Amino acid sequence: MIKNAMEKETILIVDDTPDNLAILGELLMPNYQVRVANSGHNALIAADIDPLPDLILLDIMMPEMDGYEVIKHLKNNPRTSDIPVIFITALDTCEDEAKGLDLGAMDYISKPVRAPILLARVKGQLEIKAARDILRDQNNWLELEIARRIRQYQKVQDISMRALASLAEARDDETGNHILRTQNYVRVLAEELAKNAEYADVLTEQTIESYTKAAPLHDIGKVGIPDHVLCKPGKLTPQEWGIMKTHAQIGADAIRRAIGNEDDKEAVDFLYVAMDIAGCHHEKWDGCGYPKGLSGNHIPLAARLMALADVFDALISDRVYKSAYPLDTTINIINNGRGTHFDPDIVDAFNRRVNDFQNIAARYKDQQE
Repeated sequence: MIKNAMEKETILIVDDTPDNLAILGELLMPNYQVRVANSGHNALIAADIDPLPDLILLDIMMPEMDGYEVIKHLKNNPRTSDIPVIFITALDTCEDEAKGLDLGAMDYISKPVRAPILLARVKGQLEIKAARDILRDQNNWLELEIARRIRQYQKVQDISMRALASLAEARDDETGNHILRTQNYVRVLAEELAKNAEYADVLTEQTIESYTKAAPLHDIGKVGIPDHVLCKPGKLTPQEWGIMKTHAQIGADAIRRAIGNEDDKEAVDFLYVAMDIAGCHHEKWDGCGYPKGLSGNHIPLAARLMALADVFDALISDRVYKSAYPLDTTINIINNGRGTHFDPDIVDAFNRRVNDFQNIAARYKDQQE
């Protein structure tokens, strides 16, 4: 914590000789708050009391626990590790000084202490510490601010994606809650599938986040479907169904154009995932889906997850052309599609997390008008 201009810095003096404590105290008390300790053990206690010392003057030659041992303990304690230490000792060989500096001391003053040298060294070390504290606090603030801005950007991005996806849903008989439900289904499936060793390296936390963020755009291509087809209350004719099926490719193409020539692939990574989802979530494991008739692992994993999530939600939800199916009927339909419509591994993941699907469906249930 940075002290204001009116606060005095606190200096801890550690020496087993009372006369030395008195002399150093008299020199420092006019300008600093002084705390004293007459042993290494007491020094460790005094150094860990709030407010923490801003500087420690530490004697080396003390019984039981010498200064070298004290500084080792200080550096191993997260609360005291950053407190600068100046050794004050009668030991004046180069080896003694090198040892003290190697252990983390900031300076080394030989006894007998000369007042001008002591005060100058103390002032210099406190100025260095103050500058370091300012820099640390600024860095901490900057890190927090960057994290806040990233969260804010991600939230705006997520809301924007849902709003964009809602444009397509608004023209259909589906609702904004369909977006929330399928988005959460995809996350649950991906998290469960990640427990499988075969997918652990692929389904990282970052990848799952990209899949979840991209899921709301799965039906964005419906904005390109004429109203007389998209909003028809009854069964579609074969020709109308052919038009309806084009929404997958329309969506993928729209997202591809939105990406354009963007060089920073990582910045729009989720849009590449969204393109896969929009274009391939109606493909089937056995190759009988559309628009390209992809099969098996040729279908992007994100789209395979979306396929089950989308069908599950369609089955348990009311539509103008049908009533919602009971949960047990929906589960049977999903399992009957294992290995034909759906990736078998994803169906198995679904079966392990059916309760979560049920909870998500209840949490984001459509409001009856």
